[in-house]
Amino acid sequence: MSPTPTLRDVAQLAGVSIKTVSRVVNEDPEVTEATAARVRSTIEALGYRPNPLARSLRTGRDEAIGLVVETISDPFFAAVTETVEEAAREAGLFLIIASAGRTPDQERAVVLGLLHRSVCGLIVVPCWLGYARERLPIGPGGVPVVFIDRPPSGLEVDTVVVDNEGSAQRATAHLVAHGHRRIAFVGTAIERFPLRQRLSGYAAALAAAGIEFDPALVVSHARSADGDAPLLSGVLSLEDPATAVLSANAVASLDVVRHLHGCARTDVAFVSFDDFPIAESLSPPVTVARQDPALMGRTAIDLLLRRIRGDASAPQRLVLPTTFVERGSGEIAPVRVARAAPDAGRPTRRRTRAAAIPPCSTTSQR
Repeated sequence: MSPTPTLRDVAQLAGVSIKTVSRVVNEDPEVTEATAARVRSTIEALGYRPNPLARSLRTGRDEAIGLVVETISDPFFAAVTETVEEAAREAGLFLIIASAGRTPDQERAVVLGLLHRSVCGLIVVPCWLGYARERLPIGPGGVPVVFIDRPPSGLEVDTVVVDNEGSAQRATAHLVAHGHRRIAFVGTAIERFPLRQRLSGYAAALAAAGIEFDPALVVSHARSADGDAPLLSGVLSLEDPATAVLSANAVASLDVVRHLHGCARTDVAFVSFDDFPIAESLSPPVTVARQDPALMGRTAIDLLLRRIRGDASAPQRLVLPTTFVERGSGEIAPVRVARAAPDAGRPTRRRTRAAAIPPCSTTSQR
């Protein structure tokens, strides 16, 4: 027997043909379970490891899958990436990770680069590219692909998303139940699918409570934008100001926290869509609608591996739940503002729970 076990060594010891060993290694469902079990046992006993280069030359596909995310600096996608990488490793595959960049051209180049690399499957967060128009060789009849976090418009492929609308509706209803009627909605890139859905859920909860939707309370926050105005200045300085904030993603949540704490406005109720590292350590701790990035990663790669192994069933759209975690910030009652007796003919306003509303700085809190 060779110092390094070969396919031939496995076949001889298991009493089968080299072709049968190859079929077992490639998880061919046509091999009987008894034969497959005997071959796998022999592989384990010999410590045989398939040659990825040889297999790649035979199949025309590399022993790798590609993962395209908007940015790996986002805590949510970093956690998704970690889970996908671990599952790929367990399946004997390499993971190639790429960021989509900031333009359709950059995203196209990344995806085409992975396809030219002959990956055997893709997991993609669609960011800028119109995948239906691109006519890429992906999905049914092409390279297996699973889209996560947001569906590609006009393309029938496997997709794993979060219950964005239902979760935002629940979070908004929670604030309404604690007495709030002036609830601000803050999010980065509201035109994107997840945030559009969350904004829709927010609006639905207001409508269910008989509260009129006020566009002045919606803050479309571009984190990278330059400017001197603090994030929440507009909604907190209205004649009828916001008493609560729903942040639509973790990126916006961090800036909401900086603003509220920088202005000493911890009297404003706050719920974050998605958790973030310091949420539990703040005072008050932040109430969250927590996504599960590990669940999204596992669900996506499990679905992708089934496709790689030959599952030809109809594309699926899987919707994952969130977990609502009450920690304190979302349970703050609104500050009631009452008219005081006129002073020298001039009406004043006073708070019933505290002496004064601290003013916010006019400089950025980022």
